[in-house]
Amino acid sequence: LFDFKIILGKNGVPVAENFRLEQSTIADMIQAGQVRVRTLYLSVDPYMRCRMNEDTGSDYLLPWQLSEVADGGGIGVVEESKHDNLAKGDFVTSFSWPWQTVAILDGSLLQKLVPQLVSGRLSYFLGAAGITGLTALLGIKEKGHVTVGANQTMVVSGAAGACGSLAGQIGRLEGCSRVVGIAGTDEKCSILVQEMGFDAAINYKKGNVAEQLRELCPGGVDIYFDNVGGDISDTVISQMNQNSHIILCGQISQYNKDVPYPPPLPPDIEKIQKERNITRERFLVLNYMDKQEASILQLCQWIQEGKLKV
Repeated sequence: LFDFKIILGKNGVPVAENFRLEQSTIADMIQAGQVRVRTLYLSVDPYMRCRMNEDTGSDYLLPWQLSEVADGGGIGVVEESKHDNLAKGDFVTSFSWPWQTVAILDGSLLQKLVPQLVSGRLSYFLGAAGITGLTALLGIKEKGHVTVGANQTMVVSGAAGACGSLAGQIGRLEGCSRVVGIAGTDEKCSILVQEMGFDAAINYKKGNVAEQLRELCPGGVDIYFDNVGGDISDTVISQMNQNSHIILCGQISQYNKDVPYPPPLPPDIEKIQKERNITRERFLVLNYMDKQEASILQLCQWIQEGKLKV
C-alpha cells in the first residue's frame, strides 16, 4: 500500500517537502469488528492547514503527527469484513480516513453510504452531500437569519470554492432575493452567474472591489458568507446593513499565518461591526450533528432535482 506522511510547520505556505509518500505492507488478517477497505476518494480541505501546526488552534481538531499517516474525509469500498453490519462491496466513509490506498479500520467508526441518494456519484458524499454541503446549509440556517420575502442580499466570498458555490445557491433556495459572489478569475465569475444562478460575481483581482460591491448591492449587504477573511471581508463588512449577519465559515487568507481563529478585525472594521450590530459568531458544523441526517437528505433532494449544481 502507499501512504502519505506528514511533516509539521507553523508559518508559511505548505509545500511538497512537508509530505512524503511511502510504500509499506498491510496485515494479512483482520480482527473481529474490523474491515479492510480500498480507498476511492480523499477530501483535501483548507482546514487541514491548521492540522500542520502542533497547536491547531481548535479543540475539535487534532494535529497531524510527524511521520504518521495523514487523515481526513474519505470514502472507500469494503474488500473484506469481520463487522456484523458491513459486507464486502459496501461503500463507507469516515471523517478520519487514513491517506492510504488500502487500510484496516474499525467498522464501528465507519458510516455506510447509499449511492442512490447521489445518483451513484459517490464523491458527492465528501462535498455537496457531505460536510461541505452541511457547512453551507447549516451555516445559512443557523447564522444567516434568512427570511423569505424580506428582500435580503447575500454576498459570498470564495464563491467558486466547494463551500461558497453551494452557499450562494442555498441562500437563494432559502429565500435571499439577491446573491453576489466574489472569486479570483473571470472564468469562475462566469460559471457562478451562468451555471450556479448567482445574480452577479466580482473578480477581486480586477478593478475596485468596494466600488463594484456598491454597484451590485445598492441596498447594502444583509448576509455575508465569509470563507476568506482579510481585506476582502473588511471591504464587505464596511457595506453591511444595520442588524446584518456574518456567517463565519472560514478565513483562508489567514491560515498560513500565526494568528488566532477567528482573526480579530482591524479596529475601524470592528467599530463598524459593533455600531451596526452585525453578528459575527464562530460557526462549527459539528455542533449541529443532530440535524445532519435531515440536512443531508435535503441536499441530496436538491441535487437530484437539479436545484443544486455541484
